[in-house]
Amino acid sequence: MDPFDAGAGGLLKQPKSVWATAGASVVAFMGIGLVDPILPSIAQGLDATASQVSLLFTSYFLITAVAMLVTGFVSSRIGGRRTLLLGLAFVVVFAGLAGTSGSVGELVGFRAGWGLGNALFVSTALAVIVGAAAGGSAAAILLYESALGLGMACGPLLGALLGDASWRYPFFGTAFLMAVGFLCIAVFLKEQPKPARKTSLLDPIKALGHGGLASAAVSAFFYNYTFFTVLAFTPFVLNMSPYRSGAVFFAWGVLLAVFSVIVAPRLQKRFGSLKVLGGSLVLLAADVLVLGYGSHTAAVVCTILSGAFIGVNNTVYTELALGVSDAPRPVASAGYNFVRWFAAAAAPFFAPKIEEWTDVHIPFVVAALTAVAGAAVVVVRRKALTLPQALDSARAGAPTAEEPEPKQATEDGVTVFAN
Repeated sequence: MDPFDAGAGGLLKQPKSVWATAGASVVAFMGIGLVDPILPSIAQGLDATASQVSLLFTSYFLITAVAMLVTGFVSSRIGGRRTLLLGLAFVVVFAGLAGTSGSVGELVGFRAGWGLGNALFVSTALAVIVGAAAGGSAAAILLYESALGLGMACGPLLGALLGDASWRYPFFGTAFLMAVGFLCIAVFLKEQPKPARKTSLLDPIKALGHGGLASAAVSAFFYNYTFFTVLAFTPFVLNMSPYRSGAVFFAWGVLLAVFSVIVAPRLQKRFGSLKVLGGSLVLLAADVLVLGYGSHTAAVVCTILSGAFIGVNNTVYTELALGVSDAPRPVASAGYNFVRWFAAAAAPFFAPKIEEWTDVHIPFVVAALTAVAGAAVVVVRRKALTLPQALDSARAGAPTAEEPEPKQATEDGVTVFAN
């Protein structure tokens, strides 16, 4: 079945509960890149250095990483709907408080609370969408991936539009939009069945005992360092107005969305997941080197182009995390994300420090090396990372009978955030 078919069960013919959750997901993913175009403005407004402001990402993702051990524990006990609402409530409160910050320390702290809310929400959203969607999981997963791409694209744009007047407005705007999402989910989403087995706090750690999952997590750790060097450090290098920086990262997000949802599955189907992932990581390494050493125009072009490689990588890593081990998908995803989000916390902290210790080029050299390290893990551990052929084909865009039905996805749990 064509997931774009507007008929029953198609992407465009979904229950209101699915659209409510997908819409809130867009706003949740917007929060990741929202601060990108206003980082220099925040530094100026709060009289802070680049390394201090970059802690907005570090606190956010450090809490997100640790929360991955908690989200499955919580959602398997209170249910998906309540977990979504709890996460949204945290985001509304802490995003609003972030806009009132009087110092960079306060802002970093409120951003950490925001990260906890976002972890609870996004770790639950996919399983809830799959469980509530009509027509099977294919259209539901595509809708979720589209929400992720749209959110990553629109976050910098919203940050630029509101941040041009004041760096505080994007935080207030996010709080308002998430409050709307809270109301929509409260009204339209009914509670789904709780999983038959409750998840313990140690289950994700135990799942990493599987060689394939551990290899995917380690490779993704190195890749995420590169990813978030681009996302969190590049705005200082480009040194553009909020509008111009927002436009650059909007174009970056559009490429990320298109290559994640449309291009990556076609490449996987033709060349196989591991070849696509290894090649994309090497190309990303070359791209960030040119970004670091090229002219200002080259840096802008390479920043936008990196979205294509990041989109491909996100899709393939998601499928490896969810399919390479025999652990339940929510448990495998939680363990995988627990490892890789630490790199998302480390890169925004270390990149400005490395610049202070050396020069502006070296952070991109380090980012290129980590991308190559991620590719090396894929090559060395390719046997452990190889998906079953039927599953690889199904995830590459050719669904088979082995693809789980929505009911099974609901019973598996609610911690499936790997992008």
